[in-house]
Amino acid sequence: MERTQVAIIGAGPAGLLLGRMLELAGVDAVILEHRTRAYVEGRIRAGMLEHRTALLLDELGLAERMHREAAVHHRFEMRFDRQRYQIPMAELTGGCTAVMYSQQEIVRDAIEARVASGLPLEFDVDDVRLEGVDTAEPKVRYRAADGSEHVLACDYIAGCDGFHGVSRASVPEGVLTSYEHVYPFAWLGVLADVPPSTFELIYACHERGFALHSMRSSEISRFYLQVKPDEDLAAWPEERIWSELRTRLGTDDGWTLSEGAVTKKGITAMRSFVVEPMQYGRLFLAGDAAHIVPPTAAKGLNLAAADVRLLADALCTWYESGDRAALDRYSDDALRGVWRAQQFSRSMTSLLHHDPSSPMEWRLQHAELKHVCTSESAMRNFCENYVGYPAVGRIHRLDPAR
Repeated sequence: MERTQVAIIGAGPAGLLLGRMLELAGVDAVILEHRTRAYVEGRIRAGMLEHRTALLLDELGLAERMHREAAVHHRFEMRFDRQRYQIPMAELTGGCTAVMYSQQEIVRDAIEARVASGLPLEFDVDDVRLEGVDTAEPKVRYRAADGSEHVLACDYIAGCDGFHGVSRASVPEGVLTSYEHVYPFAWLGVLADVPPSTFELIYACHERGFALHSMRSSEISRFYLQVKPDEDLAAWPEERIWSELRTRLGTDDGWTLSEGAVTKKGITAMRSFVVEPMQYGRLFLAGDAAHIVPPTAAKGLNLAAADVRLLADALCTWYESGDRAALDRYSDDALRGVWRAQQFSRSMTSLLHHDPSSPMEWRLQHAELKHVCTSESAMRNFCENYVGYPAVGRIHRLDPAR
């Protein structure tokens, strides 16, 4: 039987960032990932980092490449009725910005750092089973990539393995309460080999549906279109995609959309999901294992980072002093931020997406959009939610004297 202090299930952003924080504090951890390293590093995900998340990567020593390659946004643009409205978020929030750095890049950086440290990180593991999570001696059983069977004893388990992982499913029935809302539309995501038409994000509300202009780099653009939840991807050839983007993003001031070869496209469902509590016994859930947000406000990755910052602080405090008060209240502390982000994500989604069956709702959207884009107080409130909330949880570092 092997032993560690913390077993981390999942090598996505939540698991890897938690592992890095524990490493800096001198807390032993093993990270187990069901997928291969190539799959995890190549998994395409969005990546708009809130101000606090970008600062966290700096604190963890994982931001060198981000500073070289990421686009930093001080403002964004809202469009409706073919008019453009500049939203100066940095000016309204005391200098807070949004950083465009894809999730898979964070994953690559964190994996490289952990491998360089020589710390345990296992990919392609199978048949993961959590045992005794409600006891003082939890264990994780799993089959390694080479087929060998392992039993990992630990003090605590961090379930960072996403919505479909084994962690949440290991909690006994009746312990967790689930809350879910499924939206009556989806997103068609498009990646194109074309320089961005603008280097600020554009959110457009149109009677044909929502559209978003984003970017991956100075040569690659990312777009999203509101579509039906059962949309057939084959019904969206390149010409239809560009035509719809021109229509929904179009303005009366002569702005033009740059077009190029579409390299990837896919449909993303829209839903909100939360489980309470986010802990059971010695098992703590973080990131998508505990909550899903619609992508409109880009809160998913940022919430995962906020969760594990809280969890790392609580775990390190326990190992340093034996005080488990922060561990006991982890779920309550995390859920305050989760529900706040859920509320803003739902509000932003409702503000920008069109429901053709409700003319009344369409007029109300216009009134709210006009208010957000012309009232400084409304604009400031929107931006404060958009750039994220103050970080909660201390980053612990190993005392050199230890």
